[in-house]
Parts: sequence; C-alpha cells; structure tokens
Amino acid sequence: MGVILGTAFIVVPVLELVLFVYVERRIGLGWLVLGIIITAIAGAFLVRQQGFAVWRRLQTDLASGALPGRQLVHGALVLVGGALLLTPGFLTDAVGFALMVPFVREGLRRLGVRLLQPRVVIIE
Repeated sequence: MGVILGTAFIVVPVLELVLFVYVERRIGLGWLVLGIIITAIAGAFLVRQQGFAVWRRLQTDLASGALPGRQLVHGALVLVGGALLLTPGFLTDAVGFALMVPFVREGLRRLGVRLLQPRVVIIE
C-alpha cells in the first residue's frame, strides 16, 4: 500500500503539471486561471450541498434507530472528494467531482463491501 501511495504522490502532480501546460498552450493562461477559479467555486458549492444531504440522511438513520454505516461511507467519500477539489488540477478535480455524484459514491461503497467482505464482518 505504501508503494502505491508513494507512486501516486509522484505521478499525480506530474500529470497535473503536464495537463496544465497542455491546456495553457491550447486556451491561454487567463482562461486556464478562470477555469481553475470556476471549478473551485463549483466544487465548494457541490461539497456543501452533498455534505448537508449526507448529514440529513445520517440524522434520519440515527433517529429511526438504523445503523448509519452507508451514510458514513458517503460522508467520507464526500470529504475525500472535497479534498481533491481543493487540490488544483484537472485530474484531481475530475475525481473530486465524480465523488460528488451519489450513484458514483454508492458504486464505490458496494465495491468496497465486495472487496472487504471476505476479510472483515460488514454490517449494513
């Protein structure tokens, strides 16, 4: 796992720099900066919206006595997506925006359950 994270910390910034240079040469520096600002504003709006939606569903689960595991996973994925949206770059923004989509988060949650179920007890 450490090798994967170490590689990601090297490869992702290099890819982001390459994408910045490529886009800057295609559309110009001013449009690139404007695009970065617009994605930051849109990302902040989506993180706030999705965070509150997950929080409301979490409170509903707790009030009804249900285990909030699903909503906790969604909340964690919204936090990860928000962190990626704060990181300047097109690649990280694309992944961050994808994590703001509820059915993408649910698909990742289901994939995680399938991968972890043989190793740990999962209560849904």
